Amino acid sequence: MLIAGFPAGAWGTNCYLVAPAAGEECVIIDPGHRAAEGVEETLRKHRLKPVAVVLTHGHIDHVASVVPVCGAHEVPAWIHPRDRYMMSDPEKALGRSIGMPLMGELTVGEPDDLRELNDGATLELAGLELSVAHAPGHTKGSVTFRLPEAADIPSVLFSGDLLFAGSIGRTDLPGGDMDDMLRSLARVCLPLDDSTVVLSGHGPQTTIGRERAANPYLRDVAAGPGSTDAPRRGM
Repeated sequence: MLIAGFPAGAWGTNCYLVAPAAGEECVIIDPGHRAAEGVEETLRKHRLKPVAVVLTHGHIDHVASVVPVCGAHEVPAWIHPRDRYMMSDPEKALGRSIGMPLMGELTVGEPDDLRELNDGATLELAGLELSVAHAPGHTKGSVTFRLPEAADIPSVLFSGDLLFAGSIGRTDLPGGDMDDMLRSLARVCLPLDDSTVVLSGHGPQTTIGRERAANPYLRDVAAGPGSTDAPRRGM
């Protein structure tokens, strides 16, 4: 398994390229602001051929390079229908002028081939099986993607802005909801094995076991009803 990731753009959003091995087809996850150059460099370095772009949610810091990346390689993109509007109207998704001075350098709109994700679906792309889980809270259409455990490789969760190392995504933007976030954490994250590797939309990688033990939000969810004022992250 090959997973190559890099932080991109003004918000340091993690973009991932995933393939069975070097020299094979790959899936690109969340090519955000200024990610296109990094995508091309990673493709060349590992001799990869992209077959699809998949998106954890619709915020501009995760989708800003979708149109040029899909156009350059003539591949489709996938997004949950509840977040589709954000690709053409990012300001509506933010509700205030976060990063709007950068709008002049962003490519806004949908790629030629945009498809919709469903909760519980399995995407079979590039020889991979990505399990889709709808995980609202950060946005109404947030999803996670999970690769199953294989041989000596643990399962991998691409959590988007649901779960971070030590924190969770913010819920104060349009479509955000703390109750939804806590339910998503309970439904999507808590059932996973402790060995599951978590690759988030921002920040370093972690594991479910580490977050179960140390993340105040996941601890609260596991313990039952409660609240915490620990800091949240993301756009």
